[in-house]
Amino acid sequence: MFARDLADTVSGIDPSAFAALKEVEQRHFWFRTRNRLLTGLINRHFPQARSYLEVGCGNGAVLAEVARLRRWTRLVGSELHPSGLINARERLEPGAEFMQMDARRIPLRSAFELVGAFDVIEHIEEDEAVLTELGAALVPGGGLLLTVPQHPFLWSETDAAAHHVRRYRRGELDAKVRKAGFEILQSTSFLSLLLPLLMTSRLASGRRSSQRAAHTAEFAIAPALNRILGAVTDLEVGLTLRGACWPVGGSRVVIARKTA
Repeated sequence: MFARDLADTVSGIDPSAFAALKEVEQRHFWFRTRNRLLTGLINRHFPQARSYLEVGCGNGAVLAEVARLRRWTRLVGSELHPSGLINARERLEPGAEFMQMDARRIPLRSAFELVGAFDVIEHIEEDEAVLTELGAALVPGGGLLLTVPQHPFLWSETDAAAHHVRRYRRGELDAKVRKAGFEILQSTSFLSLLLPLLMTSRLASGRRSSQRAAHTAEFAIAPALNRILGAVTDLEVGLTLRGACWPVGGSRVVIARKTA
């Protein structure tokens, strides 16, 4: 453990949310289609990478899908909260490593060919310091994948309940990634086709009391609607993996390469 003083405290996220997230990560369309998008982008941009670090891996939902892509020489999931790492360990085959650490102080240097952080840095005030640390963990020419929530106009009580510090403005993450020493390979939006529905949901969230707006409130949808939204988002993901670039959407996805 490299950040014992912060372990399972309400820092960046309430660790009690991991149990609720574990229940929805396998069936909710957002998690399922995001996993398909991320693994597709890894195969497209970094087919040769064999060592991977995921920062803020939570319950290991993405890490488990990345593990199935290929034979990795080193696969590491890191998380501030041990309660998430316990769930992640249950999802991964033996051989995967797990590390409790603060993303602002990554204790590894030039160790990985690929690093990912998915819906993590929006929880941290010092996001630019985290991007610098992600770069330091990579070998020269190593790859970086990031997802973050996008568009401040979508801010709602749901963001506050999730302990978000910000939603990113268009172009903001790209600029910060370049400043940290990366070249952008692809930058696009996710949940673009469902953006009108997301805007409606966020307006409704704004009318709830803060006590009702739980982090997982948006994940409580009927199975039939989950299948319909999943089909729409699957279509979007398929187009993105063929090179489509979406200017607006609920999330921003950035794929970059460390320069020198």
